[in-house]
Amino acid sequence: MSYYTYVIRSVKNSSFYVGSTEDLMLRLSRHNDGWTRSTRARRPWKLVYFEEYGTKTKALDREREIKRMKSRKYIRDLISH
Repeated sequence: MSYYTYVIRSVKNSSFYVGSTEDLMLRLSRHNDGWTRSTRARRPWKLVYFEEYGTKTKALDREREIKRMKSRKYIRDLISH
């Protein structure tokens, strides 16, 4: 089974959200359907980046690593490569 770390961008205000999941398209759909309180107000969302991992632990570790950077520039650099 694959797990993903992903970045989505709000079409509404260009903000980013970083998360992890085992079903990327279902998770994006749920963000856009308002299932996630922290992303509900900034809908709609567009998937702009993802990485695939073999374990949930690795995907979560990568999510935390990206969030620790607290940098829009870092996320933009990820997306552009």
